[in-house]
Amino acid sequence: MSQGMEEWLVDSNEAVTIQLVRTSSDSEDLHDEEVRAIEPFHPAFTYPIFGELEKIFGYKGLEVKLSFASGSLKTLLEIEYDSRLDPTSHTPPDDIEAALYKFIPPDYTKSKDTFRDTVTEDAENFKPFGEKLGSYVRKRLSGAKEKGKGKGKGKGKGNGGTTNGKDERIDEELSEDSEDAVVFETYRATWETPGFREYHRRMQLFILLYIEGGSYVQEDEDAWEFIILYERRKRPESGLFTYHFVGYTSVYPFWCYPDSIRLRLSQFVVLPPYQGQGHGSQLYSTLFQHMLARAEVAELTVEDPSEAFDELRDRNDLRYLVKAGLMDDPKFLEGVGSGLRGERAKWELQVRKKHKIAQRQFDRLLEMLLLKQLDRSDPAAVKAYRIQVKARLYRFNYVSMFQSTPEERKEGLARTYDSVVEDYDRILEMTFG
Repeated sequence: MSQGMEEWLVDSNEAVTIQLVRTSSDSEDLHDEEVRAIEPFHPAFTYPIFGELEKIFGYKGLEVKLSFASGSLKTLLEIEYDSRLDPTSHTPPDDIEAALYKFIPPDYTKSKDTFRDTVTEDAENFKPFGEKLGSYVRKRLSGAKEKGKGKGKGKGKGNGGTTNGKDERIDEELSEDSEDAVVFETYRATWETPGFREYHRRMQLFILLYIEGGSYVQEDEDAWEFIILYERRKRPESGLFTYHFVGYTSVYPFWCYPDSIRLRLSQFVVLPPYQGQGHGSQLYSTLFQHMLARAEVAELTVEDPSEAFDELRDRNDLRYLVKAGLMDDPKFLEGVGSGLRGERAKWELQVRKKHKIAQRQFDRLLEMLLLKQLDRSDPAAVKAYRIQVKARLYRFNYVSMFQSTPEERKEGLARTYDSVVEDYDRILEMTFG
């Protein structure tokens, strides 16, 4: 492309902005620290829509605004620019709306007035789809936002919800009926849930924009399950509850020998305005507890997790196992490093099946908790731990090590072991302090 034409190239990640829109009165009711929920933000990825280079050609000063009613996710599309190449020229500008049309439902509007009416109507009438699984409460911050505060944009990253921070507003003693409560609710829906299929077609866009390599699920695959997280707010004067989309996860059941199913987590996203507040952990924990309560489910697996999601999963699984009393089990420290057979192996299998955790994930979690308990001044205990971890690493990397010499395998395992322990220490510090 000539230098003159390059000035007409726009970064699509920067040009596209997303906003979750509430009514003006609901927006004014937000505190300074809550106003992030209604501020514009950028996608992390746009290559599924605008190509691998994530560029839009033919515009200067381009803004592509996707506004969503915060509950129903009904959509307003606005395309604004300072200048555009002549569409009839030999180098016409990209057709932005046509590119988006392939990925968003056709019922979007380009009328601000129509969208404003939709936001008002949906705030009063929209209710979540499906079966309610659970809820948790955050303390409502007092006072509305100050004028002129809380402006700006934040760029979303990755698959969302990957925070290790603790939100100090979590209050397990606060009643959902309290005037100070902001309630977050999770719902389970399937294709059989009335109206949900159309709703899913709106929310699935966030998978493309925030999960690298994310793609739409196939609607002709009947068994998909979805768990959706909403913020529920109570209007101070009328007492009306309004619902605002936070994020969701999708899972698919597979047959597991002999007569159970394996749930595979496929997609997981929490939108940027809600990241860094522990909502990703709450969504994952809800899914995990739901899975545990289903007798037909043998285990939960994860499809191609990102590094950030792996950390979220590790932290929550570790906390769960500690709370479940695993480290208090008399057999927790018995027979460490004794191999794949014997009483130790039987105990590990029994515990893993009880908690329905996939084999590799359970092995890692157990190794981390053993490291947490390990007396590093005891050479015998350290040796037993090292044998246990190295044995798993050898099995896991057997194919790649097969052609190595014994000395190369020994050196490679030692390096890998040191790296794994270092990472375990990091995750343990992040999880337990």
